[in-house]
Amino acid sequence: MSEPQPRYLLARTLHIVVLVAAVVGLSLELVRALTSDDVGTRLVRLFSYFTIQSNILAAVAAGMLAWRPDRRGRVFAVVRLDALLCIAVTGIVYHTVLAGLQELTPSGALANLMLHTIVPVGTVVAWLVVGPRPRLSPAVVGWSLVYPLGWIAYTFIRGAIVDWYPYPFLDVSEIGLQSALVRTGIVAVILLALAFAVLALERVLPPVPKPVRD
Repeated sequence: MSEPQPRYLLARTLHIVVLVAAVVGLSLELVRALTSDDVGTRLVRLFSYFTIQSNILAAVAAGMLAWRPDRRGRVFAVVRLDALLCIAVTGIVYHTVLAGLQELTPSGALANLMLHTIVPVGTVVAWLVVGPRPRLSPAVVGWSLVYPLGWIAYTFIRGAIVDWYPYPFLDVSEIGLQSALVRTGIVAVILLALAFAVLALERVLPPVPKPVRD
């Protein structure tokens, strides 16, 4: 007997909502960068933001799952976990540390809503409701940490060269290297805690979606 179609319909709907929100937010930010005075520098800075990269990851994962909600494979499991963890950290850090620091234009406010709220909440809700899970192992969790650690290294190395950092809590020139490293370490701990929380939740939450039998 085939799995009831509404289950896949719900999965696709939730993933499409995440995909559309991410595409809208990213497109608004890209237009702003392309219409700025120094397009080259603005584009490099745009794609250096963890927010932008995590939303790209979330969009890629959501798009792949909208096409095939029961998608499997270890590589995809790493991509999906990276998207889930990084977009969750994006939402948490923004709403606890960064919200209200900048005055936004109407288009900036809409992009901000999509990238920092709708996509993070939508991604977490989609994982809780429609998965896919189980997918994780300690090895997958370990590989999923490579990207965020690489982003941290890139940010500090590039920042030391060009004297620009994407977020105030990383700005070595303003708060000093020690403070920046401590605050980055706190974010890394949050990321690691979320990774093992997801791994633990997978052991108690029901597997979804169930395989379709023809």
